[in-house]
Amino acid sequence: MPDALTNKLPRSGIKREALRAKGQFWTPDWTADIMTAYVLQDKPKRLLDPALGEGVFFRAAKRYAQSHDFDLELFGRDIDPEVIGQARMSGLDSGDLQNVEIRDFVLDPPTERFPAIIANPPYIRHHRLSSAQKEYLQVFARNTTGRHIDGRAGLHVYFLIRALQTLAPEGRLAYIVSADICEGVFANVLWQWICSQYRLDAVIAFASKATPFPDVDTNALVFLICNAKPAANFDWVKCCDRDSKELIAFVSGRPHKNHAGFQVHHRLLTEALTTGLSRPPSDDAKHQYTLGDFATVMRGIVTGDNEFFFMTATRAKVLGVPDSLLVKAVGRMRDIQGENFDQEDLRRLEASGRPTLLLNVNGLSFDQIPVRVQNYLETGEKNGLPNKTLIKTRRPWYRMEIRKIPPILFAYLGRRSARFIRNRADVVPLTCLLCVYPKHSSPEFIEHLWKVLSNPETVSNLRKVGKSYGGDAVKVEPRALERLPLPDALVCTEELGKYLTPKQAALDFG
Repeated sequence: MPDALTNKLPRSGIKREALRAKGQFWTPDWTADIMTAYVLQDKPKRLLDPALGEGVFFRAAKRYAQSHDFDLELFGRDIDPEVIGQARMSGLDSGDLQNVEIRDFVLDPPTERFPAIIANPPYIRHHRLSSAQKEYLQVFARNTTGRHIDGRAGLHVYFLIRALQTLAPEGRLAYIVSADICEGVFANVLWQWICSQYRLDAVIAFASKATPFPDVDTNALVFLICNAKPAANFDWVKCCDRDSKELIAFVSGRPHKNHAGFQVHHRLLTEALTTGLSRPPSDDAKHQYTLGDFATVMRGIVTGDNEFFFMTATRAKVLGVPDSLLVKAVGRMRDIQGENFDQEDLRRLEASGRPTLLLNVNGLSFDQIPVRVQNYLETGEKNGLPNKTLIKTRRPWYRMEIRKIPPILFAYLGRRSARFIRNRADVVPLTCLLCVYPKHSSPEFIEHLWKVLSNPETVSNLRKVGKSYGGDAVKVEPRALERLPLPDALVCTEELGKYLTPKQAALDFG
């Protein structure tokens, strides 16, 4: 549990895993004050916090109501019985908590609607939901929105749908959540529905130094939504400093000319939905080219158990694995120090004790495999490897995924900058890297494409297609990387256009 008084998060271990299981990450007071100022600006009589936690929003709401001289009744929900005690420890009394129920907000919603809702929902990713939970949530979402929400949506997505459903006409919702809610595969369908039914007033993003959750690897956003007729524009705000009184005034409808500590972009909704609500506004002209015009992208190899299949040359020799059953590989992003990876880098890794060889016995029957390697596989079988999640679907279980050697690698997630890497060591990557396969094999074409991809202008475009995480990290999946815009001027300079197959013109029967 985070400390209710200090809001400090455990960085690892059992306590951190308990937070992940419950999806509990407390909102700091200064962020709660911003959110409260939005939902209470019309002085409503009732406020609902459907994920009470240790009561930060109740405390902020009490401060706001007292300073603006109006009566406010607090309502809350949570599924964790321990939160009542935590809320009391944080300074709330029995009167504040008299309308709090230990009930599931999504599965067992209130029967009444509220004029003000404020929430930090449980952040529980889809793989932590049971099949039965997923099925129920998808039916609920389809019945509510009339649309199919992809099964990779986390609980926080359905929580938002339920919160909007519970919002009274002209009511206001402030919702703080991870940026993946507008970057995931489900995002387009979700936000097209929301923005067609509700008025998006503002999205608040945070600079790294002002993030509400400095100990969590996530990029937080605050959505301010009103149950009113949709508008064509909204405010996209970048919070640069914590505890900005001017930002509180701005979201509560009392804007100052001085935007100290934050930046405001008045955006067209159509542009923002195309660019992405988590991303700054884009005024670029539409790019003519994307990476997918010149290359295909695949993820690296998933071994299912790197410790067993991925080994050093020394270990391979001890085990008696011949070179013919080994493939040169790279296993983690930090094994690659720059934008080029060559034979010298492989020798450096081997000298430092890092594995560089992948066991691959594909194409051989068990009887054709050398006896010492058979013995090694039998050891793996005794240790239960065939029953591991990513291995048990293989026939035989030790069969390895195959990748052609990619001329270009892509480091798609990490604290260091995401980047393209020239693969001069002829390695195959494990799943920590993506494989970029140029559509033409000529060395000239590959070098020209590499110059375009390694250019800082191209690399800066990664944020237009990637998912954002804490510390300014970005993650780009294979299909998203194929949508990466390539600057027209660079494509022209490197004469890549001549390699494109002309698209067949549409026939005009008019």
